Amino acid sequence: MKYHLVLLASLGLSFEAFSQSSLYQTSPQQTLDHNLGLFDRQLFTASIYDNTRLLDQRLSNTQSKSAELNRAMAALQIESPDGPGLMKSYIYDHGNDPSVTTAGLYLGDHFFYKRNFSEAIEAYALVKTDQLAEPSQADVFFKQGYSYFQMNDYASAAPYFDQGKALNQPASFDSYYYSGFIAMENGNTAKAIADLQTASQSPYYANKAPYLLAALYYRQGSYDQLISYAEPKLTNGQNLEKKELIYLYLAEAYYAKKNFAKAAENYDAFINSRKGELGREEIYKAGISQFEIKNYQRATDYLKVSASATDEIGQASSYYLGHAYLNLENYQFASTSFQSASKSDFNQEIKEEAIFNYAKVNLQKGSFQSAISALDEYIENYPNGKYKADAESLLSEALVNTSDYLRAIEQMDRITTKSPRIQEAYQKVSFYQAMVYYRDQKWNPAIAYLDKSLKFPVDKNLVLDAHFYKGEVNSAANKLPEAIAAYQTVLRQRPSGNNGTVNSTYYGLGYAYFNTQQYANAEEQFRRFTENRQIIANKQQYDDALLRLGDCYYVQKQFAQAASIFQRAINEGNAGVDYAFYRLAVVQNFQTRNQEALGQLDALISRYPNSLYIEDALYQRGQIYMEETSYQAASISYSDLINSKPNSPFVPYALEGRAVANFSLQNYEQTISDYKTILDQYPNAQNAETALKGLQETLSLQGRSAEFSDYLARYKGSNPSSGSVQSLEFEAAKGMYFDKNFAQATRGFENYLKSYPQSAQRADALYFLGDSYLQLGDEEQALAQFKALEREPASPQRIRAMQKIGAIELARENYAQAIPYLETSVENARSKPEEAEAVKGLMLANFETRNYQQAISYAERMSGLDGVIPESSPMALLIKAKSQKELNQVAQAELTLTALVADYKTVQGAEGLYILADITQERGDVTASNELIFDQSGAFINYDYWYGRIFLLLADNYVKAGEEFQAKATLESIVENSTNAEIKQMAESKLQTLK
Repeated sequence: MKYHLVLLASLGLSFEAFSQSSLYQTSPQQTLDHNLGLFDRQLFTASIYDNTRLLDQRLSNTQSKSAELNRAMAALQIESPDGPGLMKSYIYDHGNDPSVTTAGLYLGDHFFYKRNFSEAIEAYALVKTDQLAEPSQADVFFKQGYSYFQMNDYASAAPYFDQGKALNQPASFDSYYYSGFIAMENGNTAKAIADLQTASQSPYYANKAPYLLAALYYRQGSYDQLISYAEPKLTNGQNLEKKELIYLYLAEAYYAKKNFAKAAENYDAFINSRKGELGREEIYKAGISQFEIKNYQRATDYLKVSASATDEIGQASSYYLGHAYLNLENYQFASTSFQSASKSDFNQEIKEEAIFNYAKVNLQKGSFQSAISALDEYIENYPNGKYKADAESLLSEALVNTSDYLRAIEQMDRITTKSPRIQEAYQKVSFYQAMVYYRDQKWNPAIAYLDKSLKFPVDKNLVLDAHFYKGEVNSAANKLPEAIAAYQTVLRQRPSGNNGTVNSTYYGLGYAYFNTQQYANAEEQFRRFTENRQIIANKQQYDDALLRLGDCYYVQKQFAQAASIFQRAINEGNAGVDYAFYRLAVVQNFQTRNQEALGQLDALISRYPNSLYIEDALYQRGQIYMEETSYQAASISYSDLINSKPNSPFVPYALEGRAVANFSLQNYEQTISDYKTILDQYPNAQNAETALKGLQETLSLQGRSAEFSDYLARYKGSNPSSGSVQSLEFEAAKGMYFDKNFAQATRGFENYLKSYPQSAQRADALYFLGDSYLQLGDEEQALAQFKALEREPASPQRIRAMQKIGAIELARENYAQAIPYLETSVENARSKPEEAEAVKGLMLANFETRNYQQAISYAERMSGLDGVIPESSPMALLIKAKSQKELNQVAQAELTLTALVADYKTVQGAEGLYILADITQERGDVTASNELIFDQSGAFINYDYWYGRIFLLLADNYVKAGEEFQAKATLESIVENSTNAEIKQMAESKLQTLK
């Protein structure tokens, strides 16, 4: 700012006048004008220097003032430390001179534009504003007020702005603007509005004032005025300052007027401007606005943010978020949202509504246990609640469908007067719990809960099922008279012949009679069961019943009927076709149809070399050849058995049969050898005495009677008389073993083996000793005895010892060591349970030793033995799927896991669901992973570890999907409800990462 011309004018100086004087060239005035020229050319340092020298000359008063002022102005321009002092000295020295006002303005402006507002205030105070023109007065008043404003001294600033406003000059608009701002800060809304409205008439403030006016109208509650003022501003194309705040105030005004469509529009406009963030209360209002106009998806975007804290806004947000998700049919998210709202006590009405809605949503999505807990909480906490009747009705529905049957029964036991619906639910849930105990082989609790179910015989079909399963449970517990009575109760109800339970009753009752040797009664039941194959859902049961029917005919010596049944089984491709071939051969043998019988046995031996009945078939074939006097063929058949199954219990009898066949063929040397083998290796076999006599006869025939005495002595040593001390000691120890006095049995067998180390009962004694130690929990001693028996000659006891060694090594997790023993057990299994246990062990051992392909093979074989041992099929499917996953056969693993989860609601199914959902997540399909959890997890609630892992995975899925509110709510629910300490800890750790 250049004030020197003004100053010169005020001093009465005229450059032109002096230039016409001849004296000008030599006068101080010429030097003074030269110095002013230096100032104009911004040569401020030179100007200061020359003016200082000039002041040392004789000057007129006017010239002296001009030089002083010029020097002070130059000093201020170069920020010389003495600049302000020079200017102030000038002002103080010439207080009455008109130039002092202009000097004060120059000093004030210098400080003002340098933002040294305290100095500016002092400088402007030196100005006599009444000597200024009105535009300059308005400018000075504004600058004085603005200086105080910048120092936050609004009280001192306001009067200056008011003085500036009164002059109605261009600078007055500045004063109006800042006066309005101060009034707004002081809460004087009316004055602030008036001032800012005037300020906005200026082009400069036309774009600055609107957002402040919008704020003032909102503060005043003048929503209509705010809307009518702000809406046109937003649509007329003005480049408004802080336009986003105008959107926000409009949104708030519309929300207050319940015009939710316009509120939602303006909240979105604020967000889309990307120039600010909404507060939680504003986010909540934005969410409610979207909710009210049924834009539920957009509502969730806002509400899940405002629901993040545990305060009143958080509770309300969670509640409306639940309803939004409900309208979007996202029942899982609705559930966690309502649950979160129900945990807060800020608004009791919302809390009540949330608990009830949480229960309803969980019923809708099939989470019956969660629904029961919520309904129970509602009924207890709101005995006079507005939803009480609905809650009780829904509770009965949930109780029927829950998988936590004990909790459901406990709930219903509290109800003293049970409505018909509750009675019906009680009947069903008690029955379902009985089935859980039946599955877990807990026979007594199973019977108790079946009796509970029968207390309320509402559903007649369920009554039949309860009596039927009482029969099944008692059969499994080997309480056959009780089982028969239960099965007969079913039949006394005279239900429809097409009832599946009735048909199953025939099967169960048939077995109960069969196992109590009531074969005629068993025959009737098995016949009735197999008569109507169309209604039999389980082919395995049909196949088994048909074979038992054949056995019933056989035992009763009704050979024609037995043969017909076994032939029928063969023709139908019965699952036990190998048994049918064997039994048909036995029956035909009794019918003296030996050639046909041999044909059945040959078919069995050639087609089913791994059959459990191969040993029986080989032996039976030898016996029939003997009957047919085909001694050579008999000898060969017996040899096949002896060579292929050296551990078979048939071996002593096959040796005897081969000895007789060779005797008939006059092959006496082989006869003698076979009899000696019996006496040497099987001295306690039932046919040992027969072998002794046969040996005596054959040796005598060969003139070798002298050899017999040695075998006779050894036989007597191996077979002491029943009254001998050796026999008594062995029988005493064995008696203690069967009486389960295992500690005494170990001492008895130890003493016996020490006293009679070469006893013929050595193999039996070693096995009983090993098993006694095993029953006492002394695995080391048990293994020592079983391995000692492993080194003994082949025998059934040796095979049983190998089975035990395999089982012990498996339990010790010595999987590689267990495998060869388990393989031997499979090869020599004599029953389906033995085979199933060994196959199960091989499946697990191969999986743990990473022989995954072998594990899959054994798992598939295990599935073929379904039902022989508990939970064999789900275990097989789980191991198969895990092995496929390890082999990177992910697609096959998913198919296996899908079958497992769909068919088996067991602990294996629970683990399978976790793995399946995890695989789905790993391939990036979080939505599909969540759907699996939502749809399938309810059935596995009782398996706390895997159920917890499933929902921890769900929380991870939510985090991956950006749904942190849902993740947090899920983890909090796990911490609150899980009964597994490890799962709780995992959930708490994950929660810490979200806070």
